[in-house]
Amino acid sequence: MGGGKMHADEVDTDEELVRRLLAAQFPRWAGLPVEPVASAGTVNAVYRLGDAMAVRLPRIPGGVKDVAAEARWLPRLAPLLPAPIPAPLAQGRPGEGYPWPWSVHSWLPGRTPGPGGLGAAFARDLAGFVAALQRIGPMDGPPAYRTGPLTARDAETRAAIATLRGVVDEGAATAVWETALRAPRWAGAPVWVHADLSPGNVLVRGGRLSAVIDFGCVGRSEPAVDLIATWSLLTAGAREVFRGALGVDGASWLRGRGWALSIALSELAYYRFTHPVMATTARHVVAEILADHRSGSQRPADTGGAADTAGADHP
Repeated sequence: MGGGKMHADEVDTDEELVRRLLAAQFPRWAGLPVEPVASAGTVNAVYRLGDAMAVRLPRIPGGVKDVAAEARWLPRLAPLLPAPIPAPLAQGRPGEGYPWPWSVHSWLPGRTPGPGGLGAAFARDLAGFVAALQRIGPMDGPPAYRTGPLTARDAETRAAIATLRGVVDEGAATAVWETALRAPRWAGAPVWVHADLSPGNVLVRGGRLSAVIDFGCVGRSEPAVDLIATWSLLTAGAREVFRGALGVDGASWLRGRGWALSIALSELAYYRFTHPVMATTARHVVAEILADHRSGSQRPADTGGAADTAGADHP
């Protein structure tokens, strides 16, 4: 099983299954070594294939649609981005007891970092990547996995806070969340976002961004969604570098902090006993956000361009 079960509806995979699928559908690759990747991902089981490829098998039904979506959008986005992203090389069919489509992508060098700790050089690289993604035209792109107003996450977020009573500071988490809900909503056109810029989805070499991977959440949303990266990847000083390089206004910053807190709380509540890596990252994010809240180190929630002081939902 590639990485251990985390979900009730998760299917089993292993190296032998990958070898059988390759032999049946892509015999030209059947003789290459297959090795499970110790990925922190929760949607796909990943296996390295030879030196230059990766096999990705959805673990759960919710990941199945990503196979076709990544095959469609990654080749169109790649030439417009300043850092490498995976190239889809083949789409597999259900078979050998495996029920869903699966994919073969290019392998990109680099390591996945732990939570926090990345500095100013990486922050500037990441800001450049996010800015380039936001500049891409609509191209009839789909809604991102994370989209819509924060109010749509209110019940889920408060439920996670209640579940984590005694694990996180309930009062401080609620205060941060309610501050984010009060921030003016985004009223501009949706932009392209990765929507899951977490430690498991970026690669680093020499303290610099070397690649961005796993685009299962990609699509169009409000730009604050990709600010979640600042809380899971960067030091406090590097967060300011990232914010300045990207030109983030106060309202967007507060919404981005709200997105990051909501996601981290939900992940900690769900994965606390089943996925130590994910839980560690979520704890780090919550701790960084609550420390930031307690220090009061936030700029005023200026409306900054496209934020809407009337509170209209983003389209």
